[in-house]
Amino acid sequence: MLIDSHDRKITYLRLSVTDRCNLRCSYCMPEKGAIFSKSEKLLTCSELLTIADVLISEGIDKVRITGGEPFVRNDIMDLLRHLAGKRELKQISITTNGTLIGPHIEELKELGILNINLSMDAVHESVFNAITRRNCFATVYSNLMKLIELGFNIKINCVVLNGQNTDQILPLLMLAKENKISVRFLEEMPFNGGSRVFERIKWDYKEILSFIAEHHPNYYSLVSSESSTSLNFKIPGYAGSFGVIPSFSRTFCGSCNRIRVTATGDVITCLYAEAYLNIRDAVRVKKSSEELGLLIREAVTHKAKDGFSAQLSHIERGSQWESMTSIGG
Repeated sequence: MLIDSHDRKITYLRLSVTDRCNLRCSYCMPEKGAIFSKSEKLLTCSELLTIADVLISEGIDKVRITGGEPFVRNDIMDLLRHLAGKRELKQISITTNGTLIGPHIEELKELGILNINLSMDAVHESVFNAITRRNCFATVYSNLMKLIELGFNIKINCVVLNGQNTDQILPLLMLAKENKISVRFLEEMPFNGGSRVFERIKWDYKEILSFIAEHHPNYYSLVSSESSTSLNFKIPGYAGSFGVIPSFSRTFCGSCNRIRVTATGDVITCLYAEAYLNIRDAVRVKKSSEELGLLIREAVTHKAKDGFSAQLSHIERGSQWESMTSIGG
């Protein structure tokens, strides 16, 4: 069992399988010159399986596969098939940009992997293309509609960007009017590979909710789980729901139950913290499952109380913010 020094039980793993992405979203990566890890530094599928198995044996019962974009890996389905066979897992989820998932949708349904977080920051093609710096809106939207049609549990994640897509908030909400999905609006974070530096944001969760209230004043709160990062709401007459994620404001840190492993094996206990250790090196020298578990348990004991204290330590060390693709989206 993984328990940190603040008596929080860690049951949720965000496992990044690659730092590569086929989009170049403005809030995540520079348009050109993105630095990716050399292939030999990335975890192999076998190593990902080993790490996942160790963490599951330590009490992890929810796994989210992230990237970069997970489906740029040719062997991603091998990993997902393995995880689908783990009876200890209560939930397997995937975060994707929706561009490459199409050929795998049918098998994902057969495997019972139905929880998909789809990053989509606009429903108007020109805005979408401007943010992603690519022209693939039609593919993403088509795959979204297919996922909805086949009964997947869909959460659309939209990062609200001042001056770029605030006019997309209401159109995105309309997707939840006829479809039983959740549209979630995220605060922008500084993990953009150095493309923009900021200490505050205009569109925090309060501003987002205030804007929505101007147009839907009768929305009401839904009950969320204690460890949820999202504040969730319902508009009367809508099939789906919406949420806001205070990822920059960090109002949810007190109940955090998450740990991250990056595509290169860094164990990160808080999004705003530096890696405590690199588990890849331990796996490659053939340490036993028991030894790997001990290393991870030790890392968890150093989990910061909240994102602000983790950020302070990060700044004191003079470290630079990385791209979300390298941390694990």
